[in-house]
Amino acid sequence: MAHSASTTPPPSRPTGTVDPSIGTLVQSAMADVSTLIRNEIELAKAEVGKSAKKAGIGAGAFGAAGVVAGFSFFFLFIAIAEALTALGLPRWLSYLIVWVFLLVVAGVAALLGRRFIKKIEKPERTLESLRELPDVMHREAPGQRRRDLPVVAPGGQVTRRDPDTYLV
Repeated sequence: MAHSASTTPPPSRPTGTVDPSIGTLVQSAMADVSTLIRNEIELAKAEVGKSAKKAGIGAGAFGAAGVVAGFSFFFLFIAIAEALTALGLPRWLSYLIVWVFLLVVAGVAALLGRRFIKKIEKPERTLESLRELPDVMHREAPGQRRRDLPVVAPGGQVTRRDPDTYLV
C-alpha cells in the first residue's frame, strides 16, 4: 500500500541567514518603543502648543471684553443720572445720588470681602516652621556642629544617638 499524501515540506530558509538573538530582538524593540515615545511626546507638544496659543487668544479676548464692559458701566451710571435729571431733579443732585449709590455698593462689597478674608484659616504648619527657622539657620563653627545620629535597633525601631558623641 503506497502512501500518497501530498504534504508540502516546510519552507526552507535561505542559506546564509541567521536568526537574530533574543538580546538583539529586545534591543531593537526597546529602540522602537523609545522612538515611538519620543514621537508621541513631540506630537503632544505640537498639539498643546496650538491649544495654548488658542487659549491665550481666548483669554485675551475675555480680558478685553471685561475691560470694555467695565468702562461701559460709566455710561450706565451717567444715563441713570441723566434719567433722574429728566424726572425734574437738578443735575448736580442726580449725579450725587448716583455717586452715593456707588459708594453704598462699594461698601457692601468691602464688607463681604472682609467677611470672606476673616474666614481664611491661617497656615499653622507653615507659621510653625517659620518660627523654627532662626534655630535651623543658626550657624555653628565647623567641627562644633552637633547632630543627632539615627540608630536602628534590632527590632527595627529608629532612635537618635547622643549628639555629644558626633561632631559634624
